[in-house]
Amino acid sequence: MTELSTMENGELKKPRRGILRRLYDWTVGWSERKGAVWALFIIAVIESSVFPIPPDVLLLALAVGSPQRSLWFAAVTSAGSVVGGMIGYWIGYSAWHAVKGFFIPYVFPQAAFDRVQELYQGNAFLAILSAAFTPIPYKVFTIAAGVFEVGFVTLVIASVIGRSARFFMVGGAIYLFGAQVKILIEKYFDWLAWGLLILGVGGFVAIKFLH
Repeated sequence: MTELSTMENGELKKPRRGILRRLYDWTVGWSERKGAVWALFIIAVIESSVFPIPPDVLLLALAVGSPQRSLWFAAVTSAGSVVGGMIGYWIGYSAWHAVKGFFIPYVFPQAAFDRVQELYQGNAFLAILSAAFTPIPYKVFTIAAGVFEVGFVTLVIASVIGRSARFFMVGGAIYLFGAQVKILIEKYFDWLAWGLLILGVGGFVAIKFLH
């Protein structure tokens, strides 16, 4: 629905935007700040082990705000996410007995963790690669890889390929079609926000049906 301006005390007043739209506008503003790249890197790191919000949101906002730097933002996100995956592996390998009560059920459900264990008994590399590229929750796979002692090199290689493919696809699209993408995002932002939420929830559901 198109937003309409209103008159108040004889002055033209812009309509109040929803909280998601205001958050988007604020986040886009980070593209001109000195701490933007570090914020993106840190979010990518912690999302791979504990944080629930995917770094795609900030990557998208920063790339839209500065399309010529989209590939650099994608590289930073990829690097941070792989580092976060290594941290997740360490948590599962070395500290799972101490933190299990926090991660289950507050970060991911027991059913998802059990399903990942089954997948690791098949093809661990393909399972991690799929989680790294798709909305399937990556953190479940990184931590479970440590718990079930999947090869560390397997985790790193699959993560580098999957995470880079995912984030460079986003960054590359905005680098090539920056202006058009920005117009579409701002026009259909509410739908996009709901779509990201649905993908996040759907990722956990998808684990159940992986073979």
